[in-house]
Amino acid sequence: MHIGTARTALFNYLYAKHTGGRFLLRIEDTDRDRSTEAAVQVIFDGLDWLDLPFDGEPVFQFAQADRHREVVMALLAADKAYRCWLSGDELTAARDKAHAAGHALRSPWRDREPDEADLALPHAIRFRGPLNGDTVVSDLVQGDVTFRNRDLDDLILLRSDGAPTYNLAVVVDDHDMGITHIIRGDDHLNNAARQCLIYQALDWDLPAFAHVPLIHGPDGAKLSKRHGAQAVGDFQTLGYLPEAMRNYLSRLGWSHGDDEIFSDDQAIAWFDIADVNKGAARLDWDKLNFVNAHYIRQADDDRLTALVAEVFTRRDEALDEAGLATVRRAIPLVKERARTIVELADQLGFLFRARPVPLDDKARGLLTDDTRTRLARLRGVLAEANDWGAEALEALLKAFAESEGVGFGKFAPALRATLTGGAASPDLGRTLSALGRDESLARLDDALSPAA
Repeated sequence: MHIGTARTALFNYLYAKHTGGRFLLRIEDTDRDRSTEAAVQVIFDGLDWLDLPFDGEPVFQFAQADRHREVVMALLAADKAYRCWLSGDELTAARDKAHAAGHALRSPWRDREPDEADLALPHAIRFRGPLNGDTVVSDLVQGDVTFRNRDLDDLILLRSDGAPTYNLAVVVDDHDMGITHIIRGDDHLNNAARQCLIYQALDWDLPAFAHVPLIHGPDGAKLSKRHGAQAVGDFQTLGYLPEAMRNYLSRLGWSHGDDEIFSDDQAIAWFDIADVNKGAARLDWDKLNFVNAHYIRQADDDRLTALVAEVFTRRDEALDEAGLATVRRAIPLVKERARTIVELADQLGFLFRARPVPLDDKARGLLTDDTRTRLARLRGVLAEANDWGAEALEALLKAFAESEGVGFGKFAPALRATLTGGAASPDLGRTLSALGRDESLARLDDALSPAA
């Protein structure tokens, strides 16, 4: 499930809820080679993670194949479709001839009466499109888009193996499902012209179309692997929260004034598909990180603990009950600075360094005789502290620096090294509070021991 697909689903969801409508899901699985059980499950998982619940039961397009064939037969009976026996080589020749004449493909079978022998052979059924005039797609985002009918080929409705094609199947399904609005990527705009012709041939009411621009990478090029994450699952693994993704994706191509952060209820109240921009939106990692950091700060600490635990498990560092309790105690102290759940896990890694915490050459260089003596005095002060909260410890460290007549820089780097071994951690007051009294004092003792 591509991130562009996720945004399209979000726009559908917001518009359906804004208008009091229904947000429906259809799995377009007519391509049986690509529509594996695993591929379909990715769609369900993506919508579930994004918390975009669809109404009713999902419709599987392949299961409607008999209905699709029924409609094709009706078009054939009304002379709005025709049988075609073009072979591969004949098809190439017919297409070249049509292009040379300045129009799209028209099969020679369009005006040829087949005999009984022909009917016994495998063949496709094509749509009998108009030869002249224009088809206008009235689009809620793009405006009126005009297509010359001569440029629209007689598309295949039913393949020679009896399988319905995409453009036919979606028209029938949208009609049968009572779809009033179709919101999708603008790479489907050309398909909309062909689908409008099928609607008209069937004398069915046209739905409203809204073709939203695609999402591009930060460099303005089409989003690709070189831009990093593409699939919804990638963003989940990278540590983004679903509410942050909903907030951020809704701002990709749509806006409500200068509002950057807003709730789902506000998005539903404000969203109108007519306000979506025509131009392509660019994925902005800095802005996504800003939005995600906001929602991490707002998130429940128990929930964050569970998400951080998942990161450790993926790293083959599963936490036991004691480890979970340690993380839960420390999260309020570090989450203010985390942009993603992965960063949050990284900032908590120092808690699980095995004692004695190994010191690299740089850390050992910080532990001069003078610094060791000062840290030993600090260790005594810490041992007498009654309040092991982050703010109280930060005040204690400042008071200690004043009593020593030195700046923080004279002992803070060495203290951090002894406590974390160089691992990422928050400010020292929070680091000490997160480790707790016993662990902090024990790590100091390890570093100050003669053997260290």
